[in-house]
Amino acid sequence: MEIMKTLLAFIVLWPLVGFLVNGLGRNYFSKKRIAFYASEQIFASFIASIIVFILIKNNGAQGDITYFNFIHIGKLIIPFAFKIDQLSAIFLLIITGIGFLIHVYSAAYMQQEEQAHYGRYFSYLNLFIFSMLLLVLGANYVIMFIGWEGVGLCSYLLIGFWFKNDNYNYAAKKAFIMNRIGDLGFLLAIFWMIAKLGTANYSDVFSNVSQLSTTDITAITILLFIGAMGKSAQIPLYTWLPDAMAGPTPVSALIHAATMVTAGIYMVARSNVLYSLSEVAQNLVAITGLVTALFAATIAIKQNDIKKVLAYSTVSQLGYMFLGLGVGAYTGAVFHVMTHAFFKALLFLGAGSVIHAMHHEQDIRKMGGLKKYLPITHITFLIGCIAISGIPPFSGFFSKDEILAAAYAHNPVYWGIGVATAGLTAFYMFRLYATTFLGSFRGTPEQAHHLHESPSAMTIPLIILAILSVVGGLVGVPESLGGHHALHQFLSPVLLTEVKYETTHSTEYMLMGLSVAIAATAIVIAIVTYSKKPQISNSTGVGKLLENKWYIDELYDAIIVKPLGSLASFLKNVIEKSGIDAAVNGVGKLVNYSSRQLRLLQNGQVGGYILLMVLGMIVIVLIWVNDGYIYRFLMNLFFAK
Repeated sequence: MEIMKTLLAFIVLWPLVGFLVNGLGRNYFSKKRIAFYASEQIFASFIASIIVFILIKNNGAQGDITYFNFIHIGKLIIPFAFKIDQLSAIFLLIITGIGFLIHVYSAAYMQQEEQAHYGRYFSYLNLFIFSMLLLVLGANYVIMFIGWEGVGLCSYLLIGFWFKNDNYNYAAKKAFIMNRIGDLGFLLAIFWMIAKLGTANYSDVFSNVSQLSTTDITAITILLFIGAMGKSAQIPLYTWLPDAMAGPTPVSALIHAATMVTAGIYMVARSNVLYSLSEVAQNLVAITGLVTALFAATIAIKQNDIKKVLAYSTVSQLGYMFLGLGVGAYTGAVFHVMTHAFFKALLFLGAGSVIHAMHHEQDIRKMGGLKKYLPITHITFLIGCIAISGIPPFSGFFSKDEILAAAYAHNPVYWGIGVATAGLTAFYMFRLYATTFLGSFRGTPEQAHHLHESPSAMTIPLIILAILSVVGGLVGVPESLGGHHALHQFLSPVLLTEVKYETTHSTEYMLMGLSVAIAATAIVIAIVTYSKKPQISNSTGVGKLLENKWYIDELYDAIIVKPLGSLASFLKNVIEKSGIDAAVNGVGKLVNYSSRQLRLLQNGQVGGYILLMVLGMIVIVLIWVNDGYIYRFLMNLFFAK
């Protein structure tokens, strides 16, 4: 256990050291040294994570490793402890493995940045990885919440990395504020657990769950899910994620594939014992995920920004994961987190390669025909599109169909909506592929002249991720296809409340066949429609509605942002300036005016001073002669009953 304790400490501390060194030395280190050191720290964490994974796989060891007491107030003890088990081991590999590839890719992609900003960028990336590692390793909800807030901070810093652009700053603030809304729910859930059980440690909460009433469990799980809605971009707190494209493209890959948005999935999966006891919460999770998956997919159909299509795709795929969690298919949800990390990182980094070649152009209507200019980017991007569309034997097929099969067994309506969403996914992804890579080039002659494949630092991560997108699903081959689902066996000691749906093999074949047939049909339609003569004219009717994202941002602006802005303006101008400030400033002005009048008595004329002195003496004598008559008169005048 001491070896494990040391390994976990190093896994977390190496990225933190990278953040500090590159952050403090950004003005002094060369770009090569900055990129190497930042990547080296994540690679070291990745190697240590592999060792941890092997130890757990071979020994089945799991438990809490305590370093010190973080909070100790009376009977409340919150240790700074790490939970090491099969679930956290899987996430360690995803975070550090994908994170390392993104660091390597960033070394070339961000090469044009000034040295100080280059160092700032990599220090933020290291801090992002550190925060996510803290989130998944925490042995209690408090440590998880620290990492939870850390990834929120890093997303703000990286989305607004190019801070001279006000639109990017607005996107960063939007992400930060919307996540704070969800985080309030998470924080209230922690307080509720502490109030009822006197602890926030996973092991203590799950072992004493019988002390909680049904109302307590439902309230806690719904509040936790509100936190997940914000972090994992579910309706109604999803609008920040598409705007998060304002940051550098590798940041988008990191947020969407390996870190921030998977936090909500991890938290619900970690809390599976609680959710299994609340049917209301499970239904809320499943329905929210299903609606989000379909809703985001409809928007992605008509987006023309290459990164916006992928952003809404992420929102939709996260909806699939929550659907799996809601119907009790926890392994399927975690499985889809893993496969999605492979192909979504691949797609975003592929998009970055395209943007790099197009001199930062992101509108797919101005692309086309890039297949012959970017051969490696083209083939790897195509693999990512096939994987996310759920075509066998690519990774997305196995994880997506596992969720759909569980949804069918739980409620066939869920399956129907889910498989329709899968068809939309295949359509918009191959619309994106065909418009970008097929047909003839529609950009400017200058762009055409400079088109070239990205450097090896960018293409090698693409190749590795493409391979993982092809073979990554083999760890979860179902029995109906001759496998034994190694991932399910590995995670079973942690996901104790996994719902085991009994479905015949013939039913599974039928569901798989329908899903693949619908996806394949959508792919053919998209390629035929958009490869030769892509529709680049302005949309009308429903198309315009989808292109404008159902006007949800405008709705939020009208019913939330503008009223709050008007309230803030009223409070500022009427209450603060005309009320509070006027009163405070009025007191100051009164004192100032009074002092100016009183100082006139100090006129420097000795005669005047002598006159006042004589008058004062006369008053004193009169009071003394009348034996206090004046004093008694005044007392009777003002205080007589």
